[in-house]
Amino acid sequence: MADTVYTPDALAQSMIDMGNHARKASATLAKAGEAGRTNAIRAMAQALEAAEADILAANERDLQGGKEKGLAPAMMDRLALTPERLSGIADALRQVADLPDPVGSEIARWTVPSGLDIARVRTPLGVIGIIYEARPNVTADAAALCIRSGNAAILRAGSESLNSAIAIADALRTGLKNAGLPADAVQLVPTKDRAAVGHMLTGLDGQLDVIVPRGGKSLVERVQKEARVPVIGHLEGLCHIYVDAAADPQKAVDITVNAKMRRTGICGAAETLLIDKAVATDLLPVIASALIDAGCSLKGDAAAQALVATMETASEEDWRTEYLAPVISVRVVDGPQGAIEHISQYGTGHTECIITENAETAERFLSDIDAGIVMHNASTQFADGGEFGMGAEIGIATGRIHARGPVGAEQLTIFKYVVRGTGQTRP
Repeated sequence: MADTVYTPDALAQSMIDMGNHARKASATLAKAGEAGRTNAIRAMAQALEAAEADILAANERDLQGGKEKGLAPAMMDRLALTPERLSGIADALRQVADLPDPVGSEIARWTVPSGLDIARVRTPLGVIGIIYEARPNVTADAAALCIRSGNAAILRAGSESLNSAIAIADALRTGLKNAGLPADAVQLVPTKDRAAVGHMLTGLDGQLDVIVPRGGKSLVERVQKEARVPVIGHLEGLCHIYVDAAADPQKAVDITVNAKMRRTGICGAAETLLIDKAVATDLLPVIASALIDAGCSLKGDAAAQALVATMETASEEDWRTEYLAPVISVRVVDGPQGAIEHISQYGTGHTECIITENAETAERFLSDIDAGIVMHNASTQFADGGEFGMGAEIGIATGRIHARGPVGAEQLTIFKYVVRGTGQTRP
């Protein structure tokens, strides 16, 4: 297994060293310019493809370990790499390379009565720590987005994906070196020791500027509770589909099945179906039949069960559950207000969707729902940075500070004010 074992003192020193190296690399990276960062990301993609055999071999060791641990099918699906998926990861890096470079761009510019010219300009955050679980692709996505935004990255992968993550990170570091940038702009913690997370949460003696957790509820809650540096958090993806009285029936079926069943293990998968009581009698059995045919189990309230005899009973806990599996909870609601009230009570601020042909109802839903992403007549599976034209994403931020929704390169910058004068002094 690719797992370095440290004594407690050695681990502490190793983590501090990573922070120091990242800080030095971030200064070089920020000065590399758009062309330098673009070339580096393209070189990273090329190096990733060149290392395909090594990466897939490492992933096979992780998959074997996952089988021995009895990981759930959804987790195994997240963990698995194939030549096609690896090619997709490389393509995503090239898409990030083609994105506009956010560093140095002006957000706004104005002149004040004193004659001072003031600009708000994007700058890198500095050194970003990303903690994630069984998603090998996050290693590449996070690294590329950090490079695109001029930030150095310290990555901490989950134990289940450590072999894959190390192999991917090694390839990315090779690409950086080939492009003439410091390999330490991307570093991966090479141990399963959970104490490494604790060191990152302390901020590595001030060298870590932001933490981004991407994983299960327990990981995110720990990070948000213990971190001594700012956190861009993604709690859970408890996504809802609301089928309105004015929904197109075919759209309702197609979107609901896709939102739930395309890939059940991703955070954008729908977990609860809400349907207006005005159309439930006619439409719910049709949607339910399509879901069942696709292999989905249904749990519903009494009104839903009365319309679909095979539906199991939904408990209070089901309304709060991110299944990440072919299971969906179903509730019959009293129009859009009923849907909004349910989502307000149980939603996690990730992605919510309304299916309707009534533009006024759609706009009300989009306005009233408090979430990072709100959708009208589109599958929640589009809740993805790549689908938003960001090339890739580190995660979907569900908080309300700094970044919200897909976290791409632009969201990994902060700003400074650049003030230009002509000799002004303040009276």
